[in-house]
Amino acid sequence: MSTMATRPPVGELLRDWRQRRRLSQLDLSNDARVSARHLSFVETGRSRPSREMVLHLAEQLEVPLRERNELLLAAGYAPVYGRRGLDDPDMSAVRAALDLVLAAYEPYPAVVVDRGWHLVAGNRSIALLTDGVAPELLEPPVNVLRLGLHPRGLAGRILNLPQWRTHLLTRLAREAHLTADPGLAALHRELVALPGGRDPAPPDGIAVPLRLRHDDGPLTFLSTVTTFGTAVDLTAAELSIEAFLPADAHTAAVLRGR
Repeated sequence: MSTMATRPPVGELLRDWRQRRRLSQLDLSNDARVSARHLSFVETGRSRPSREMVLHLAEQLEVPLRERNELLLAAGYAPVYGRRGLDDPDMSAVRAALDLVLAAYEPYPAVVVDRGWHLVAGNRSIALLTDGVAPELLEPPVNVLRLGLHPRGLAGRILNLPQWRTHLLTRLAREAHLTADPGLAALHRELVALPGGRDPAPPDGIAVPLRLRHDDGPLTFLSTVTTFGTAVDLTAAELSIEAFLPADAHTAAVLRGR
């Protein structure tokens, strides 16, 4: 006989998110402009929050949209954030925006990734980053962090690998903590186990660069991230565009020459 997994009560989930954000009940009650007594009753299950209260507290706690749906379900309400595929007709504006931004970055490499760091799209210049990597790492679904840090991936060409690994793993650990996504936590454990070292020293300069070995001499990039700031669809909200821009004149000249 099978048993259905029980969903934790909404008060317990809200308490977990509050603690994850390192807020006391008093801190959250002040930020949300609700009484600390009512918040305590919600967290302990003595009071059932309204749908509006669940969404209000989730907004104050910066809970990702996917997990806001889980909070609503735990409170007995229907989810409010939909999830459409990129091939859905309603997503045509999103697809057009992604294509526009990817094309605008050329000749510099740029990729679109989802919350799990899976490759969704890329411009023609990403061939510079995928050149020479093991074919199995390019089989869908391609995970760009695995591709970047795996010894048979881009890692063998990264001249500042310990520094770049430290940057990416720190960023991934923070995302796993902020989203409570078990998939990101598992990916972090996997990538930490790969060789390549870590650089405990704080980075100098204005940003952590990516330095690549290239036939025309070392290439140096700075990365930027673009997201849909007002998305209320899960797919759009969880997409980001990462572009690798030249950090010196030599890199810019090589990429323009391609």
